[in-house]
Amino acid sequence: MTAIAPSPTLADVLRHRRERLAQLINFPVVLWSGQSSPRNFPANVYPFRASSHFLYFAGLPLMNAAIRIDGTRLTLFVDEATPAAALWHGPTPTRAEIASKIGADAAYPLSELAEHLAGVATVAVQDSTTAAGQLTARGVVNPAQDRALAEAIVQLRLSHDAAAIAEMRRAAQVSVQAHRAGMAATQAGKTEATVRAAMEAVIMAQGMTTAYNSIVTVHGEVLHNEHYHHTLQAGDLLLADVGAEAATGWASDITRTWPVTGTFSATQRAIYDIVLAAHDACIEAAQPGVEYRELHLLASRVLAAGLVELGILRGDPDSLVEQDAHALFFPHGIGHLLGLDVHDMEDLGDLAGYAPGRTRSDRFGLGFLRLDRPLQVGMVVTIEPGFYQVPGILQDPQKRDRFAGVVNWERLAEFQDVRGIRIENDVLITPTGSEVLTAALPTRAADIEAMVNA
Repeated sequence: MTAIAPSPTLADVLRHRRERLAQLINFPVVLWSGQSSPRNFPANVYPFRASSHFLYFAGLPLMNAAIRIDGTRLTLFVDEATPAAALWHGPTPTRAEIASKIGADAAYPLSELAEHLAGVATVAVQDSTTAAGQLTARGVVNPAQDRALAEAIVQLRLSHDAAAIAEMRRAAQVSVQAHRAGMAATQAGKTEATVRAAMEAVIMAQGMTTAYNSIVTVHGEVLHNEHYHHTLQAGDLLLADVGAEAATGWASDITRTWPVTGTFSATQRAIYDIVLAAHDACIEAAQPGVEYRELHLLASRVLAAGLVELGILRGDPDSLVEQDAHALFFPHGIGHLLGLDVHDMEDLGDLAGYAPGRTRSDRFGLGFLRLDRPLQVGMVVTIEPGFYQVPGILQDPQKRDRFAGVVNWERLAEFQDVRGIRIENDVLITPTGSEVLTAALPTRAADIEAMVNA
């Protein structure tokens, strides 16, 4: 009988990540975790979230800590909890216990970090207090070395290891449960906040947090709507973009759009099916080596073809996409990287999202593309086409003039009950194609109606 190999420990996973980093750079690195930011006075703080680059190599969401990586050697710098901290927050692991769990070779108080900063590279932390302290503590800064570190981290984090994928699966499963709960809570006369509360309760009950500010809105044309006061009414579509983040920091990201009454109108169903066709075509085409930009253009062509068939657009779909006419209704990109952040590594600007030598397009239909590089095994991306009637776009005189010959505005007016529809799933690129990590939550219109009506 073949023995089953034990699962790798956290220390094993982190050691492997350091080994991979050591193959890419030959200088020491210090990464800070960051600290809480006060809401209005020092003791009243926002929930702490450690720097994702720190989390990738340290594994634990330690506050006000740092790690030094030199080759495969890991050194932890963190203070022991004070008696006052124990009084207010309860007992915490000792520095030695933390070091043992993450496989650190040595551990010191944070005050001793200054003695270990000569020649190190780092990636900036987002909170201003830590960022300012980094500059003061490091002294001489080598921008080229910092850039080389950022590029190495991008190379590592673009393809997720088994431990990361396992955590993302957990987050995805909880997100699926949350969306089911949201559909069950939907009822005319309730507010968006009621549905949001039902969804986030599921996430909290599993010991997770939201990976981003939830979007639960009947105004789906507002892409990042964070208002929840509107009352749900018969005939409305509710767009819910809600994703869980595991305690380890790994994210998920799901969007579904459903009818408040449990039944799509004929016009809503027609547009929904077009968006779903674009979604399905992209997932079918996703595999190693495929350019993510091509997936975006594929979705755009499918959307354009569907809108031509409905009589909303006029012309050849390929030509319409070349003119960016599709972007009147689909102004954003097809998706983004997913990992330790919902828009993974976007704190590095376009360094992660865009392959070397590529820059953002100034085209109306491509300017918001967050990812422009070939897909590779182990990468997780979102696929999220949509259709939106954004007043700021459709009522813009310049755009109405530019696209006057290709938009049937009278026909479009018949679809006023479709403010916004988006369908989003998390997709892992595999050696043979792709796997939808969030496939347990159906996308077909009939299945959506059944879940709302259950």
